[in-house]
Amino acid sequence: MKSAYELAMERLQKQSPSAPLTAEQKAQIAEIDSLYRAKVAEKELFLAEQIRREEQAGASAEVDRLTQQLASEIRRLQDDCEQKKGRVRAGQD
Repeated sequence: MKSAYELAMERLQKQSPSAPLTAEQKAQIAEIDSLYRAKVAEKELFLAEQIRREEQAGASAEVDRLTQQLASEIRRLQDDCEQKKGRVRAGQD
């Protein structure tokens, strides 16, 4: 007996079958992942230091602003990464 997950995956595969990735596409996707992990780490390090300084200074409003900025930047970078990987998967890059 199949689980609901397995049945859903079968229906999804029928609706939009996925083509296997070539070795070149896999390499490009790995490169994109690596690049964006580095960009996220860079942002985290940069803003974490600023957040730490503001916490020591007692500026809670600035800490909140910087924390929200960090979350926004990470989300933007992740979205950019997924878009680029999607283009590679679609054969556009």
